[in-house]
Amino acid sequence: MKIRIAGIAVAALLSFSAHAANELKIGFLSTLSGPAGGIGIEIRDGFNLAVKLAGGKLGGLPTEVIFADDALNPDTGKQLAERLLRRDRVNLMTGVVFSNVMLAVWPTIEEAKVFYVAPNATPTSITGKGCSPYFFSTSWPNEAHHEAAGAFAQSKGFKNAYLIAPNYPAGKDALTGFKRTYKGNIVNEFYSKLNQLDYSAELAQIRAAKPNALYAFLPGGMGINFIKQFVAAGLSNEIQLIVPGFVSDQDIVRAVGEPMLGLFDTSHWAYDLDNDANSKFVAEFEKEYKRLPSLFAEQGYTAALIIDQAVRDVKGKVEDPKAFRAALMKAPERAKTPRGPWKEASNGTPIQDYYVRALVKDREGRIVNRKIGTILKDHRDFWLKDCAMK
Repeated sequence: MKIRIAGIAVAALLSFSAHAANELKIGFLSTLSGPAGGIGIEIRDGFNLAVKLAGGKLGGLPTEVIFADDALNPDTGKQLAERLLRRDRVNLMTGVVFSNVMLAVWPTIEEAKVFYVAPNATPTSITGKGCSPYFFSTSWPNEAHHEAAGAFAQSKGFKNAYLIAPNYPAGKDALTGFKRTYKGNIVNEFYSKLNQLDYSAELAQIRAAKPNALYAFLPGGMGINFIKQFVAAGLSNEIQLIVPGFVSDQDIVRAVGEPMLGLFDTSHWAYDLDNDANSKFVAEFEKEYKRLPSLFAEQGYTAALIIDQAVRDVKGKVEDPKAFRAALMKAPERAKTPRGPWKEASNGTPIQDYYVRALVKDREGRIVNRKIGTILKDHRDFWLKDCAMK
């Protein structure tokens, strides 16, 4: 596998059309620096592991991955997407973490008629009326984990809840999803600054509100700081904190430690899912990186497996959009992924199960997310109904 790093400067405009190649060239645009950079690194490491285990060839084609860091800046992301498509002439795009960056780069990718395989951000505006045959998610619809969390909070009988998320598209999708399945009283719905790290004022407001449950969607460094401050303020003894898996997986556990114990979260994947592909993934990831994988790492790994299967099924002819789209749609049922087989909806989003996990210690004393049950079965994107594609 070849790896290159893309800079920010935009080359002179060239034709957008992806070339028919005897190699696969993938543009991996992601957030790889700053407080949220750990998420992109997890996705990148999972993706790289799958390519390495495939001998540097996805779908049997020699594979070059060109990495570019958007630094969680939509304008930078747009520039880099243009460079990857116009100058580097990539066959495929992947990697974006945050929805605000995804929405900035998506028009450029769609105009280029290059397939984008999402290992994370799947904004509702792209999966609903704005659905496109060139967008394919191997992660989850933006609202799904939060719908699972709302369903869990409802099942536990919490009469009221306080909600907090960053003020950007995925934050709004998060709280919309939670409210769709949670029928109790919403004490407050608060949107903090994106990349905020001090939550003392917000925690004082939460304490005064005295909710039964607190739902927090604060990924990356935001979640690390929030959970530390929440526990330090003694609120964990008064309020049940519920989070999506993005806020309490291994990337957060490594930074926070003991305060994570006792939290509940929701996820489409768990490290202890009982299938051979998952056992292989967890073992190989630990061997390669000396740490347990997070759900972000699984998403990167699975994105590469889906690309591998689809490219193999079209015998390398990724330049044939109709055939490649059909291959992508079938790949989740054919590829041996860590979460097992799933189906893809016509808007390019997974139809899959969502689990409740608990933060506990395993036999080795490590803090892990242990699966304790399934909260949503074969769950579909709410916005599928607005997509005209069949």
